[in-house]
Amino acid sequence: MGLALGGAAGARLVRKLGLTASRNTLLHLVRRAPAPPDVTPSALGVDDWAMRRRFTYGTALVDLERRRPVALLPNREADTLTAWLREHPGVAVIARDRSGAYADGASRGAPEAVQVADRFHLLQNLAEALELAFTAHARELRDIEQARRRLAAAEGVPVRPDPPPPPKRPLALAVACREQRWATHQRIWKLWREGWPGHEIARHLGIGRTTPYRYLKSEVFPERKGRSDAGRSSLDPWGEWVLARWNAGQHNGRQMLRELRERGFRGNYATVLRYLNRLHAAQGSAVPHRSRARPGPPLAAAPKRVLTPRTVAWVVLRRPERRRAEDWALLAGLREHSCVLDEAIGFAEEFATLVRGREPERLDPWLQRAQDGAVAPLRRFARRLSADYDAVRAAVALDWSNGPVEGQINRLKAIKRQMYGRAGLDLLERRFLPAA
Repeated sequence: MGLALGGAAGARLVRKLGLTASRNTLLHLVRRAPAPPDVTPSALGVDDWAMRRRFTYGTALVDLERRRPVALLPNREADTLTAWLREHPGVAVIARDRSGAYADGASRGAPEAVQVADRFHLLQNLAEALELAFTAHARELRDIEQARRRLAAAEGVPVRPDPPPPPKRPLALAVACREQRWATHQRIWKLWREGWPGHEIARHLGIGRTTPYRYLKSEVFPERKGRSDAGRSSLDPWGEWVLARWNAGQHNGRQMLRELRERGFRGNYATVLRYLNRLHAAQGSAVPHRSRARPGPPLAAAPKRVLTPRTVAWVVLRRPERRRAEDWALLAGLREHSCVLDEAIGFAEEFATLVRGREPERLDPWLQRAQDGAVAPLRRFARRLSADYDAVRAAVALDWSNGPVEGQINRLKAIKRQMYGRAGLDLLERRFLPAA
């Protein structure tokens, strides 16, 4: 009965087996089938999964030693986990994410168990704190990006052709919207300093209830990050070949399209024309269709990565042996540009090193220095680690992690999709637990 017995699939199965029962009768039989024997693992992995994303969540429990699922809980509340742990005494290790509900439930349900924070979630939380720190310096990141482009152009290094500037009217609207967001940010911080809680600020200003909490993460106004795919085109996979043909003197769009079609391109003429117009603009040609226009400097393909707070955060956390030369140059430029960014990068690299190298003796000095540092998001990150100190130290010192739980949740999601609209918790558990 490991098949998906819902809808047309269930009807086909009934006909194939020559049964007189309906598919609903088969589902009732599956529900009444005996459950797998209860096994209390000594090492338990705990993580949430979405029954309906952003609305309904459950909890998956996995035996980390046998790498097998143990149970599915109907929600992700502390009381539910506490009740399960009390019914199954003997759990010695509980690996979990940074959720406060799971920390509370594990403490009450198995007070003697060692709680281990998942290392991936520790680095993910650090990346979020770094992104906030870099967002507060978004203007400086843009200055650094422009300086990199100017330096690349001066040295003859490949430069990406920029997309055309936006029309004047949308640009004016964007400026007006930015001024409105800035005013809202200032009013939120003013009310918060006067002692207003976040939900009251939202009600008073008539804004979304999550907006005050998002703006209160940074006292510096967070600029919009912009689109990371700005300037991209469906022609990018053939970009180097197009630039080589362009530099060789082939500027005719129709001919370029015919040659691209021979190489597998499936786009239309308008896409090719827009791309060629960008190349004209990059060479400084004011009249792109003039046949006798003076040829500009040769162009070359550029790296596709755009400098945003998120991309910079993950460059910082990339393992040193996996960094490219441009990564090292970027980090050196950031550290020279601002002492705050220098401190943020230094703290982040040190924390990532001590977590990956399993060096718990370096954790306490790092927490103390980070909480006394000048980078506000990292100060808050260090305070949250201190509040969950035992689990964080165990993550650095022990080998347990939530990796097997993440793998089982991926399998659970695949099963849920196979079952169409009949994926209730009871049927999911019947398929999820024995099939492992």
